[in-house]
Amino acid sequence: MIQQVMTEPGKITFRRIPVPEVQEGQVLVKIKRIGICGSDIHVYYGEHATTSYPVTQGHEVSGKVVQLGGGVEGLHVGQKVTIEPQVYCGKCYPCTHGKYNLCENLKVMGFQTTGTASEYFAVDASKVTPLPDDMGYDEGAMLEPLAVTVHAAKRFEQLKGAKVAILGCGPIGILLAQSCRALGASQVLITDVSDYRLSLAKSVGADFAVNTSEKDFGEAMTEAFGTDKADVIYDCAGNNVTMGQAIKYARKGSKIVLVAVFAGPATVDLFTLNDHELDLDTTMMYRHEDYVDAIRLVNEGKIQLKPLMSRHFAFEAYQKAYQYIEENRETTMKVLIDVDPADD
Repeated sequence: MIQQVMTEPGKITFRRIPVPEVQEGQVLVKIKRIGICGSDIHVYYGEHATTSYPVTQGHEVSGKVVQLGGGVEGLHVGQKVTIEPQVYCGKCYPCTHGKYNLCENLKVMGFQTTGTASEYFAVDASKVTPLPDDMGYDEGAMLEPLAVTVHAAKRFEQLKGAKVAILGCGPIGILLAQSCRALGASQVLITDVSDYRLSLAKSVGADFAVNTSEKDFGEAMTEAFGTDKADVIYDCAGNNVTMGQAIKYARKGSKIVLVAVFAGPATVDLFTLNDHELDLDTTMMYRHEDYVDAIRLVNEGKIQLKPLMSRHFAFEAYQKAYQYIEENRETTMKVLIDVDPADD
């Protein structure tokens, strides 16, 4: 079979290796689609601090079960699936207390361990989540980023009926806007400096979409929600400007959730954070229940994924996909790699 390998930043090759043998408790998945995300792009440019080379990428994925190892139950050959890419120890405090997404020894496929970018992938059955029969492989490959935003949305426990503000209108920001509405938020305001992205966010359900290069964030929140402002602010941009806006304009006693990953140390106004008794919370990946909820919300028609699918590339054109993203940064949402374009 063929496997993708990034030998060094900016250089992708392919190698032929044997189809992996399926061990006890594993399944063999024929990979169909792989999504490229922001973290993959960091790896491509050599900017991901915990990834070394060579590395096989691929953590947003869908495929079909083609073989079962011994002892596997609840799955069958021919079943559509996605793969949850976290590799955790199962022994540390977070793992033994239901928070394996915070494993002290966490590795993620495609970063610290081998990813799914190959024609076939053998994986523990416990990491395989079935997809509905009528869900396409494209949607299946987008469940991983959707699970990120479902988990993030839940970090605010009073979401039902809440007024939500989201800073940053990339794929995660737009999926989070949809997730918040799907999980009960009454209104969502989203901001960015790209009119294209803001228009896309509005088309999939954001109530207010504001270009903060033209309007002050605090003014926009007051116009949208009144003087009580937002109940929660999510930062999906992850820079000193957006976090500064969130802290400056948050309603006293409310919550800010950092969703984006800061590239380095941040400059944060801790005085205002303290003086206004703001809760600064964070979110890290997802757990299985977030995948389950993500699938349900898509099935119920509460989440639209197709509008975020920008373009497909053939498996052998992996490098061209990164070049396309570089040349079309503002208008690119989700690029999908067709490892096997068939829909069977």
